[in-house]
Amino acid sequence: MDLASLSRLNAARAARRAAVLVTELAGGRSEVLEEGDTAPPHLADAVRAAFLSGRSGLVETEAGQLFLNVHLPPPRIVAIGAVHITQALARLAGIVGFDLTVIDPRTAFATAERFEGVDLVADWPEDVLPARPLDAYTALAAVTHDPKIDDFALAEALRRGCFYVGALGSRKTHAKRVERLAAMGLAAEEIARIRAPIGIDIGAASPQEIALAILAEIVESFRHRNLAGATA
Repeated sequence: MDLASLSRLNAARAARRAAVLVTELAGGRSEVLEEGDTAPPHLADAVRAAFLSGRSGLVETEAGQLFLNVHLPPPRIVAIGAVHITQALARLAGIVGFDLTVIDPRTAFATAERFEGVDLVADWPEDVLPARPLDAYTALAAVTHDPKIDDFALAEALRRGCFYVGALGSRKTHAKRVERLAAMGLAAEEIARIRAPIGIDIGAASPQEIALAILAEIVESFRHRNLAGATA
């Protein structure tokens, strides 16, 4: 790998941007393509598939054999609300490779005893998220059922382009949420990105089943997400 490619790859990784290192096996020439870059026509489908799967591998093209080494930012989940659902989600997230952060200003819920080993922040989202910004490789799950806690985080997730934004609550509850978010200046097409009621419909009843439904929906969204510079 040449110095320019290494420098660009390191910069992308530091900024939590996805990149793929494309290396010609015959000549050894390499280049870095970041998510949103225009790939050569003979590589476009393979690069897209690599960004979505996160898997590196060999590709046969009309230009010869190429190796695609994919570097994705570690996907993460930010859960707003230290509730029973989040306790179950904390146990499941790591199994499929997601880091988890829990944010809740209610210190009766946000305790180390209830969330041992979890990145737990007992503070308001509006005080936490400016210093720990959301991004396109973050899923946000708002599960407090309290608009004073959830709404700012939901708005921030939509503005920051999180690949998944979900919120707990019935359709009636969500209709009121839509009105509040619109009053905060969010466009209808932005608000429509929120998955509500949260989670894939598996008939979940217990907190553990709801957590499973949420995680399944997050994985589905991650593997089918729109790539930067691409249309759905």
